[in-house]
Amino acid sequence: MDTALWIRDSLGFAGCRILIRVDRILRIPGRPEVRETRYFVTSISPEKVTPNQLLRFARGHWQVENSLHFTRDRWWDEDRHWLTRPGLAERLATLLGAALSILQRTSAFDPKLPLRAKAEEIAANPCLALNLIGALN
Repeated sequence: MDTALWIRDSLGFAGCRILIRVDRILRIPGRPEVRETRYFVTSISPEKVTPNQLLRFARGHWQVENSLHFTRDRWWDEDRHWLTRPGLAERLATLLGAALSILQRTSAFDPKLPLRAKAEEIAANPCLALNLIGALN
């Protein structure tokens, strides 16, 4: 509890109620062991959450990171876009987010089809993309 107070007061995290430390050891046969420590800050009241719930929240954070951000970074190389025109990077990120949402939620494809296959099909048929967003009737 003292650490959370220090984080809140000294570092300016106004809502910090709990600081969580998660230590992880990754063991893959034939490779060196990897040890990682990650810290999470939350405004959840300590009286309203259990340690197991906090661990689920931390794991859930990485689920988002691995499913959404990995897709944006790996497939669309979002981190390497060097746009110098003011506001253009934000607009591109918004468009990429909208495209990803459409691909995830559309019923125009077989539900078993991977997201990447849907994106490739739209790239090969731009009119399909326009139909999905309602630009063509």
